[in-house]
Amino acid sequence: MKISSATFVTSSSDYRRCPDSHLPEYAFIGRSNVGKSSLINMLTGIKGLAKTSQRPGKTQLINHFLINNEWHLVDLPGYGYARSSKSEREKWQKMINGYMLNREQLANVFVLVDSRIPPQALDLQFIDFLGTNGVPTAIVFTKLDKVKQRDVANNVGTFKNALLQTWDDLPPLFLTSAETGYGRDSLLDAIDNINHTL
Repeated sequence: MKISSATFVTSSSDYRRCPDSHLPEYAFIGRSNVGKSSLINMLTGIKGLAKTSQRPGKTQLINHFLINNEWHLVDLPGYGYARSSKSEREKWQKMINGYMLNREQLANVFVLVDSRIPPQALDLQFIDFLGTNGVPTAIVFTKLDKVKQRDVANNVGTFKNALLQTWDDLPPLFLTSAETGYGRDSLLDAIDNINHTL
């Protein structure tokens, strides 16, 4: 898939306020500071489309971007940001869960996982939540350029084994680097394939 256009549409605080559209939506989510905004900018080829920040917790709303006038890329708030208040975290969690469980246009959720570190309970719990509720899911390992290949293989292998404790079949897995563009074509092809099945 080639991306010819990518434009910001709107930010919403509730799934019921999201765009009134029948276009398929592909949501990107992960723990705070996993490199989500950088990955979105790499995918679309537009630097600064999604706002990057050194400060975790930058994304606080459901952000819709229209891609090729054919589908929506949805940038969701990160989870697990310890410095936010408990009430803020609960508000974000309610917003995210509402979107995941009720948004009929949602075609797939890409859960971003930091390839540099071993499996984190928050990631596994969130992926299990999606699986339990039948939400189409894929896992995207980020920041491949910042870690040795051997360590990536170990961390990804450990993550797979952890998931197999609760999953019969693993969801699709992708390896990416926002810095080098690695994995871009694979992700876009996956979205294109899903679009063709809808």
